Amino acid sequence: MNVKSPLRSLQGRLLIASALILPIVLLIAGLALSKAYNYSLENAVKDRLQLQVYLLLGAVELREDHILFPERLQEPRYEQINSGLYAAIHDQKGNLLWRSLSSILLDDPQLSEVINLGGITTGEPLFEHIPDANIFRFQLRILWEAKGKEHSFLFTVMESDELVSRDINAYEQQLIVWLGIIFLVALLAQTLILSWGLTPLRRLARDLKAIESGNAEKLSGTYPDEVEPVTENLNELIESERKQRERYRNTLGDLAHSLKTPLAVMRGAELEEHELYSYQSLVSEQVERMNQIVQYQLSRAVKSQSKPLGKSVAVTPIIKRMLNALSKVYRNKGVTTEVNLAPELLFYGDERDLMEVLGNVMENAFKYGHSQVKVNGTHKNGELNLSICDDGPGVTPDMRKVILQRGARLDTSIQGQGIGLSVATDIISSYQGEIEVTDSPLGGTCFIIKFPS
Repeated sequence: MNVKSPLRSLQGRLLIASALILPIVLLIAGLALSKAYNYSLENAVKDRLQLQVYLLLGAVELREDHILFPERLQEPRYEQINSGLYAAIHDQKGNLLWRSLSSILLDDPQLSEVINLGGITTGEPLFEHIPDANIFRFQLRILWEAKGKEHSFLFTVMESDELVSRDINAYEQQLIVWLGIIFLVALLAQTLILSWGLTPLRRLARDLKAIESGNAEKLSGTYPDEVEPVTENLNELIESERKQRERYRNTLGDLAHSLKTPLAVMRGAELEEHELYSYQSLVSEQVERMNQIVQYQLSRAVKSQSKPLGKSVAVTPIIKRMLNALSKVYRNKGVTTEVNLAPELLFYGDERDLMEVLGNVMENAFKYGHSQVKVNGTHKNGELNLSICDDGPGVTPDMRKVILQRGARLDTSIQGQGIGLSVATDIISSYQGEIEVTDSPLGGTCFIIKFPS
């Protein structure tokens, strides 16, 4: 039993990537939120302790060189032992002048450890969190002038971090829960988005399966802009393959039908002819005819149905090569050629198709022209335009479409089967091109061929 790896699926890859990256993003977001929350709590503690220092400053009085305190302070927690709010005042020598009743359980060494007595500039508050002692500390040194003398006092207010730590722990627990919920919801949303986004690809696979099973002829319906070029190319490929199959079937049918007549002639000649020479001549003629038929049908069967993607063929060398060869074949006619080709003419397709088209049309011009053939080539509006003109007898307007049909010939005195122009027309049509028969500026016929780029 074959087990498909999730890495072979686009949706599986994207989900695995999301499952790996999303926790990292949420972790960074959680750390940022936690830090911001801690910062806001500490700022709130700082503001409270600063207010307590100002309240102490407003409550005390300076008498000569010592401080007087009221019997009761506005904040009742100062009077509750171990209430979590403590206060102390020291002089400039570091001697303890006053401490709140709430700090009575802290002996002097402990109090000295949590109170910074040195390095504090007058007028500049100092706020710190001391995790080892589990307290927040706010200190302010002031100068008090009395009777011309300045006295320095250090006010210290401390608060236990128990409530803040409890709030932080509760917040972090809730944060973890909600980030976990966000992760699950985001992963589910990502799954739904991917499922919806990849629906066109699944529909494309179903449509291709329907074409393979014969239930549909081409990809239909509307696809997203990113997928539409693929479906258009697939439809072109499917249509090309269908035409190729039809061509094979038609060619076999035409070949069988075309061979019936020469075979019947040969069979009849075997029964009726009495002279060996006449019989051999007849057989030779019919064999040559069958050979031409077979060559024509094979040419139809194997020629390209669509241009190879991204392949270009230089046109000018092919035209010059063919003109040189045809000039030798028809040297007795003394045909002169005039060539006007734009630089860098390109044909996007199979070189053999271009040679087959140009060979048939140009040979037709040499065959029926009197003494002049003119070839022009340009790029116009994204198309390759070629014109082959001669100075022959010309073609009447009502016969211009007839000569492009298989077997049609206007002049039966000249050898040929009348299939060359029809082969050229079929090849041009397979490239969604056009062939047009018009009057020639030389007085004869002009064939205009257009290939889309």
